[in-house]
Amino acid sequence: MSNRPAGHAARSTDRPNAETGRAAPIRTFLHTADGIPVDSVYNPGAAVYEAAPDASRPPCRDLVFVIAHGFTGDVDRPHVRRVADALARYGAVVTFSFRGHGASGGRSTVGDREVLDLAAAVRWARGFGHARVVTVGFSMGGSVVLRHAALHPGTVDAVVSVSAPARWYYRGTAPMRRLHWLVTRPEGRLVGRYGLRTRIHHRDWNPVPLSPVQAVPRIAPTPLLIVHGDRDGYFPLDHPRMLAEAAGDHGELWLEPGMGHAENAADDGLLSRIGDWAVARAG
Repeated sequence: MSNRPAGHAARSTDRPNAETGRAAPIRTFLHTADGIPVDSVYNPGAAVYEAAPDASRPPCRDLVFVIAHGFTGDVDRPHVRRVADALARYGAVVTFSFRGHGASGGRSTVGDREVLDLAAAVRWARGFGHARVVTVGFSMGGSVVLRHAALHPGTVDAVVSVSAPARWYYRGTAPMRRLHWLVTRPEGRLVGRYGLRTRIHHRDWNPVPLSPVQAVPRIAPTPLLIVHGDRDGYFPLDHPRMLAEAAGDHGELWLEPGMGHAENAADDGLLSRIGDWAVARAG
């Protein structure tokens, strides 16, 4: 029998693989509160094994990670899959493509209504019976996990935000100036659609959403981990420090020497430490 929540047609099976005995991932489209279909994958990971693939890191059977990728990512990008595979040693994993990304519907609002995408993925993860949910977001996804936890208190058990901005409309680095061109200019949005598989909404935010630094104080007492590289080319170190200061005692800050930006810069050692932190702190 499948433990798949009702109401979502799966595109793959959860029957055990004949060679490995492991349950196969389930892929489906979730529907957000505003009706956007979101391409999503559930991987039972270590949660269904008698022993973890790495015996030194036993899985937490009741734990599921929900991964929120960065801008222009999607569920099939190699860097997103690598993060998912690393965290699958610690529990189950849900990955999804934000609206406007990959096979998901709609258009990207660059961190605003993406909170609804994450909320749908968290509800789906809970539906598999996991008692503890940890959201892990990168860059844009890092801002989304912060705002989701603030706007939907009590729905997750721990939050990890990697390479996130603290405030909106930041243009202090060359990569962020290029990103603003991509988002705000018609020719930039064409590059996003055809070059980066990302469909970007043409409308400005109205109203401007709660900023990450405003969201962070509302997350308490849910455990919060803020991770940032000291060589991040997008957001300098004043961003994670602002977030950590706003978090106060309920937040933890890791400044990673030599690390760049988001998923591509998160090496296996860092992902393992994030997995260990989640198992220890989520509940």
